[in-house]
Amino acid sequence: MTASGFQELAIALVLIVVAVFVPMVSDGYWLSIAVTAMMYIALSTSWVLFSGPTHYISLASGAFFGVGGYLVATGMSDYDLSFWLMAAIAPVVATILAALIGLATLRLSGVYFVIFTLGLAEMIRNIVSWVQNNFLGSRGLYVLTDFTEAHIYWMLLAITAAVYLLGWLVNRSRIGFALRIIGNDETVARHVGINTATPKVILFMTTGFFAALVGAVIAPRYSYIEPNQVFSPELSFLVVIMALLGGSGRLWGPIVGVIPFTLVWEFVAVQFPNQTTLFIGLVFLLIVYGLPHGVVGRIEQLAASVRERRAA
Repeated sequence: MTASGFQELAIALVLIVVAVFVPMVSDGYWLSIAVTAMMYIALSTSWVLFSGPTHYISLASGAFFGVGGYLVATGMSDYDLSFWLMAAIAPVVATILAALIGLATLRLSGVYFVIFTLGLAEMIRNIVSWVQNNFLGSRGLYVLTDFTEAHIYWMLLAITAAVYLLGWLVNRSRIGFALRIIGNDETVARHVGINTATPKVILFMTTGFFAALVGAVIAPRYSYIEPNQVFSPELSFLVVIMALLGGSGRLWGPIVGVIPFTLVWEFVAVQFPNQTTLFIGLVFLLIVYGLPHGVVGRIEQLAASVRERRAA
């Protein structure tokens, strides 16, 4: 492992330690913003774990997030099970679902994979709504706990730290090396003897696990859960936009995108609630045409050009 890799890990650990104290110096509105930002940091970082090296654009985050939140709500509301038990079960269920989906779809590529993952959350939402309307007799479920915003924030921070540490290890492993080759040219990867399906499915399962865990942890914040709330295609788009804005080439790139975007998103959602979809579309176009490698990628390009000029 290179010295720069350990330096990157050390900086991440320092930032995590600093982030622990955020609830102690803020409350009310700003703590709520911090919880939202930490939720998207965890989701975007887990998204980059899979989509960063493979270049597969997955819009399945909303589906796995919804599975986590909905299972917690179902277990606590209908069966009087504890939050911690359901928070342990939900990611396992989402991981199994991700494995089945991955085995069936990761042979697809490009727009076909994007379309399938986009429809996944909508399909699950409609199935859950149909079951509730026809068999359960109610649409909403209650998640009542003693957790405060600070507790939820710290749990999300712990998930983010776990995702980052896992990603740091994966990037320096054989599976990480295989994924980078797959991302550069999957056909070449097959010709050199790499089993392209296995590493993709494993990392896709990891993304599903952490997205569901985030959904489980955030469920007490909502208190009242219904399918339209947790199985949100909008969430999937926001995760992708935040990750791409920061830069998917680096595991810590999403942090650069999530924090400013969350602040702007809160302003737009409050001031222009009917134009949020338009805002998402405009930001996506800006990223595609203006920042194809994200803010981090742009900074690295500028730094490289400066070094070249100095060398010349």
